[in-house]
Amino acid sequence: DLIHNGIRFKEFVGVIQVGNTQVEVLPKADKNLKDQVSEDKWRKVLIGMLKTVHGFDVKSPSLSSLNLKSNTILDLYFEIFIKEVEYLLHSGLIKKYRKVNGNINALKGSLQFGKHIQYNLVHQERFFVKYNVYDVSHTIHFILYKALRLLKLINTNSALYSRIGALMLHFPEMPDIRVSESTFDRLILNRKTYTYQKALEISKLLLLRFHPDLSKGKNHVLALMFDMNLLWEKFVYISLKKHKDIQVFAQNKKFFWNPTIGQRRTIRPDIRIIKGKQTFVFDTKWKMLKDNKPSVEDVRQMYAYHHYFKAEKVALLYPGDFNPMSGKYVDIEDQKLDSSFECSLIFLPVVMDVRKWQEDICDKVKLWIS
Repeated sequence: DLIHNGIRFKEFVGVIQVGNTQVEVLPKADKNLKDQVSEDKWRKVLIGMLKTVHGFDVKSPSLSSLNLKSNTILDLYFEIFIKEVEYLLHSGLIKKYRKVNGNINALKGSLQFGKHIQYNLVHQERFFVKYNVYDVSHTIHFILYKALRLLKLINTNSALYSRIGALMLHFPEMPDIRVSESTFDRLILNRKTYTYQKALEISKLLLLRFHPDLSKGKNHVLALMFDMNLLWEKFVYISLKKHKDIQVFAQNKKFFWNPTIGQRRTIRPDIRIIKGKQTFVFDTKWKMLKDNKPSVEDVRQMYAYHHYFKAEKVALLYPGDFNPMSGKYVDIEDQKLDSSFECSLIFLPVVMDVRKWQEDICDKVKLWIS
């Protein structure tokens, strides 16, 4: 939202870089975010969540030795990308076959007769042919090289300058290409190229969110912004997915309204857990509740989930260090009685150690289920 001399960010977090100026938008799940200690805490929490959700496992060989101790959000993505490309160069860049047209002194491939006559009436020692070349010049490397050039342009961290320069020196020069969402959609990774996945994911994130300054060339804009509600939902889902004794599903949908004209409407909870023959449904909400009271809309939504998914019970999952609350929906026939439908509020304390945090989330949810 626009406010006096500023902008108020709501559900989005991340970082915006304009020229050499960085603005970090950190998540907020407490009432005090003014001191430096609290700011550092929430920056580390956000970085930990991004690592988990985007699959940047700190135990993987290429990510186990990140050199920057106090990462900013941009530094995190920049250094992971650099580590990945360093690893790929050390392992050897993969080669692919590509077709080339050329006017050469040897006959190989297929003779392009029309072009051959056009170019070689005088130089009869040459042949205009189409042939295959096996080398490192292909779309994957075009993308990585473009991302490297972008890093060289926008990086402001002195600790990364020399490493980016070394990569630019050793990475084969590639043609500049225009990239869009479809460029990445067309990429198909196989057994030989799966090691490129992380580098390509970060390349996509950076290249598609970069907006160059075409007028003065100094105030380029890079915006890495993430929907905090979606990030929280995915983080909780991945945390619960680690446990093998329960089945965890994300974004299961059911149809609940068939209009006479138009498309059917669906109902879709964030997380559904099946344990034995019992079903439990959850919605995740990254927000601070006033007086620990959920919105009426959220409670109504959970009632619909309870009914349509035949759930044993349902719950709203919030960040926070409060005791859980539960309540029964009122019986439809007799307003003085409670129905068997139960909805709870579960608060999950934020922990700096991400792995410990994930374990705590699992323990709290499993305790509530049992």
